[in-house]
Amino acid sequence: MSSGINTVTISGNLGRDPELRATQTGTQVLRFSVCVNERRKVGDEWQDVPNWVDVTVFGKRAEALNRYLSKGTHVCVQGRLRQSKWEKDGQKHSRLEVIADNVTFSGGAKRDDVPDEVYDDDCPF
Repeated sequence: MSSGINTVTISGNLGRDPELRATQTGTQVLRFSVCVNERRKVGDEWQDVPNWVDVTVFGKRAEALNRYLSKGTHVCVQGRLRQSKWEKDGQKHSRLEVIADNVTFSGGAKRDDVPDEVYDDDCPF
């Protein structure tokens, strides 16, 4: 069985403000959802159909991005897919998300002095 290629790039707008939390070991975790529209032809007309993609960012980069991202911010996310599986109250659940390696953004920012991208040099980890 080969390991395959696990690379994804999405572009869209945040549907709500991101949520920053910390793990028990203190690692920062930033989660947000990005709306990525899909164009579908229905009859003679094209329609935009929204797809909501969950994105997770870890470490110092998560903390830095939280200062700049807000609902409506346009982002381009590059990363890899990860599926989490768990069971709760006898029900099996799963979640497919993008673990971000790189996030660029514009518009909708919380501050005026917004960089286009937060680089690893800005996040020493």
